[in-house]
Amino acid sequence: MNLMTRISAPAAALLMLAGCNSGEPAPAPGAPTVTVADALCRPTPKGRQTTGCYMTLTASGDDRLVSVESPEAKYVQIHESRMESNMMMMQQMRDGMPLAAGQATALAPGANHLMMLGVEEPLVTGDTVTLKLTFATAAPVEVTARVAQPAVGEYDHVAAQ
Repeated sequence: MNLMTRISAPAAALLMLAGCNSGEPAPAPGAPTVTVADALCRPTPKGRQTTGCYMTLTASGDDRLVSVESPEAKYVQIHESRMESNMMMMQQMRDGMPLAAGQATALAPGANHLMMLGVEEPLVTGDTVTLKLTFATAAPVEVTARVAQPAVGEYDHVAAQ
């Protein structure tokens, strides 16, 4: 094998690997992983540009959901709902939402949830929505959520939006 072949083969392999990079930083060795179940976003009636999304997140180690993006909305915020002075109040969780190791964390109507803002096209029952969840230490997770009304009892607390 000549010198050029010995240099070219490893160089070609490195170039192929570099082309596979998704642009996302690799998670740190031993970083938690997060699984997502039952992702659902409510349909949007004509003219409405906001809706809630719900799911269950389970992290293998302590972590934090820090942001969410979707091509179907200008913004996606992590919201908490709580009773204050006998009124349901909702506000953005600017520091994200903690995820305890091994515990299922529900995002549900009337509780912590995702709020899609600036939805351009109506979301219709039967459609799907792409959500990219970013965590403090785990690798990002892309989720395909179904568009539907949550069934009564599907989540811990059901509240009209």
